[in-house]
Amino acid sequence: MDKLMKSDIDNIRNSVDIVDIIGEYVPLVKEGKNYKGFCPFHNDVNHPSFSVSREKQIYKCFSCPATGNVFTFLMEKESISFKEALKIVADKAGITLNIGYVKEQVNPFSKMYEAYDIAFKFYRNNINTKEGIEAKEYLKKRNIDEDIIKEFGIGLSLSNRQILSDLLIKKGYNIDMLVKGGLSFLGDNGYYDMYYKRIMFPLWDTFGKVVGFSGRIYNGDSASKYINTSETPIFKKGELLYNYHRAKEEAKKSKTIIIVEGFMDVIRCYAAGIKNVVASMGTAVTREQAMLLKRLAPNVILMFDGDKAGEKATFACSDELSKIGIDALVVRLEENLDPDEYILKYGSERIKAKLDNPMSIMDFKLSHYRENVNLENSTQKAEYVQTMLNELSRIKDPIIREITLQKLSIDSKLDKTFLEKQLKDIDSKNNVKVSKEPPKKEVKYSKYDMAQRALIYYMLKSKEVLKIYNNKMPYMPDEKYRLLAREIVSYYKINGIINTADLITELSQYNKELVSLVGEIATSPFKDDYSLDEIDDYIRVINEYNIKVQKKEILEQMKKESDPMKKVQMAQKIVELKMRGDCKDDK
Repeated sequence: MDKLMKSDIDNIRNSVDIVDIIGEYVPLVKEGKNYKGFCPFHNDVNHPSFSVSREKQIYKCFSCPATGNVFTFLMEKESISFKEALKIVADKAGITLNIGYVKEQVNPFSKMYEAYDIAFKFYRNNINTKEGIEAKEYLKKRNIDEDIIKEFGIGLSLSNRQILSDLLIKKGYNIDMLVKGGLSFLGDNGYYDMYYKRIMFPLWDTFGKVVGFSGRIYNGDSASKYINTSETPIFKKGELLYNYHRAKEEAKKSKTIIIVEGFMDVIRCYAAGIKNVVASMGTAVTREQAMLLKRLAPNVILMFDGDKAGEKATFACSDELSKIGIDALVVRLEENLDPDEYILKYGSERIKAKLDNPMSIMDFKLSHYRENVNLENSTQKAEYVQTMLNELSRIKDPIIREITLQKLSIDSKLDKTFLEKQLKDIDSKNNVKVSKEPPKKEVKYSKYDMAQRALIYYMLKSKEVLKIYNNKMPYMPDEKYRLLAREIVSYYKINGIINTADLITELSQYNKELVSLVGEIATSPFKDDYSLDEIDDYIRVINEYNIKVQKKEILEQMKKESDPMKKVQMAQKIVELKMRGDCKDDK
């Protein structure tokens, strides 16, 4: 493969597990021999259609054309070149790669990221200075110890209102960029630091880069308890979740992600040993944040503040999650407490017990809408039932729907069959479809297509079948199968082995259509073992088709031929084909 040394490329691919790499982007659940998840390459919101094979080290989506190996996944997901994907995988494997210059993706805001990194280190160092003693005392009173300060990079902005801006300008950063990035602002008498005399909580993007801050007053009164970074080119509040980069590993292990409102709630949960937790930072959850939650884990627990505002946020977030196919779970806290206050008052074990037993979103809504309803009042009862049926129509999970209908029937004393009919009418009006199984794209192949696909499937698995193909199979009738078979044979002749994932690496350089076909055939439901008789049958069926095609062509020529002698010669060819083919005569 050019001068990159194919053996080194194969070694790099073999040094990582595709399940681990893709698992950084897509929550995967083991199902049989493979792993399933929601496809990251199309709007796969209702049913997981993305399959990853640890055995074959390839992936395949059964709803869109996405297929390939670890390199092609990174190339598609990150929009990068093969060399860049190779470098990423090599770095993850701890392999030093000398392939010359690899073009880095140009980030127009790299200077802004650098400035934030310097600011983060500056603030973090400040908290350990003499001026930081009072801030640490304040944090200690809030039960934030030294370990948590280090873990979350908590820092301090100083009383000098220009010190950070001066430092950054001295290092060559433009003041206009610092203002645009939210680290400085221009006043009547020049520029100033955006933050001073505040405890600084860094805010990260999904990759763990500092992109913003939340500064809290700690030694006096202020009109603003917190000052947060405003929207900047690198800080889009609605597209980020606090603690995402730190929570993702634990979320994938536990298959659950917990979302709270504030970063202090996250910090308190983390200190209590609850590490699969992120925060929306007090804003309504957006579709982008909902998609981030979906990437992390299949189960999402909403644990917002226990007050009315937290209840409203629970509704809004659950609705946003419902739009992308997630039926959330809910934990509600007593006494209007937020998670930070709850843990400080009742301890970690009590909140963990709640998290171990969350209620379904429909149980939460049943409780909410039932509150203050007089079921003896026909109007109130009708409104309550109608509201619950409208809410239930958003739920796709048939089990939750069934359980909720039973509860609603008991509560309202209305016949369950009647409620089912009402719900069905709402579903029909809203075009809601409830299904336990994902919709399957059924492709019907002719016996000749199936024979070609089966033969290629076993060629990918067995040297023996490859040799049989070479000796007995002169011609694949379908061009795409013929080209793929040729590539497989060529790969084997050069390398002496056959490896599907490495073959994909080769093909991805010049024929993406064949990459898709390899993935499609390699994940076909053929049995793993085969008999020589079966292989011979596949070859016989393919040859039968070739002979049918040749016969048809000769018959067409005979109709146009006027020379009797040539017609006799053509008829003789048909007789020879019949003798060769052992196939039925077509009339």
